[in-house]
Amino acid sequence: MASRPLPWLNPALVVGGLSPLVMMAVQGPRGDLGPNAVEAALNQTGLFALVLLVASLACTPLRLVFKWTWPARIRRTLGLLAFTYAASHFLVYAVLDQGLKLGGILEDIGKRPFITVGFTALVLLVPLAVTSTNAWVRRLGFPRWQRLHRLAYVAAVLGVVHFVWRVKKDVTEPLIYAAVLGLLFAIRAAEAVRKRRARDAVAARSAASP
Repeated sequence: MASRPLPWLNPALVVGGLSPLVMMAVQGPRGDLGPNAVEAALNQTGLFALVLLVASLACTPLRLVFKWTWPARIRRTLGLLAFTYAASHFLVYAVLDQGLKLGGILEDIGKRPFITVGFTALVLLVPLAVTSTNAWVRRLGFPRWQRLHRLAYVAAVLGVVHFVWRVKKDVTEPLIYAAVLGLLFAIRAAEAVRKRRARDAVAARSAASP
């Protein structure tokens, strides 16, 4: 079952992943997002961006731990959805909160640390979204492409820091995401150690062979 094509998986994920964004776009003008619609939209788009980014990073660890193949098929879609929500999060801030006042936006980015790290995370996601296609994998070569896309982990860490600094008081929820990220890091690190030991063992056997 795990090796079947599942052609519906990514289309279903796109529809489900974009549905909250569409709902916000409909509810906002009608006043259904509460008394502070801008803050509600900021909170929701930012949270979805982080959730989807962490989910995309969980795909490889899930394969390593459970030997599932299907998470790898949705990793790219999850990453692109995360970028979509991160970009929407920034647009809500820039357009609805700041009224596209470039001076105020640049001042916030330079002087308010939680906005600085959040904007940096978005900037890091831009080249990952641009190079997400198979054509870019071929153009860069898989090793270089893979190294570039490890920036997703940096973006996720910055996203958690952005979340912590934004909520200020009750940091329980962002710390949960930090713990999940830590677990994902640990799984990837353990796999790297296992591969290195396997290579060393092969090299040792080759050296011992007459």
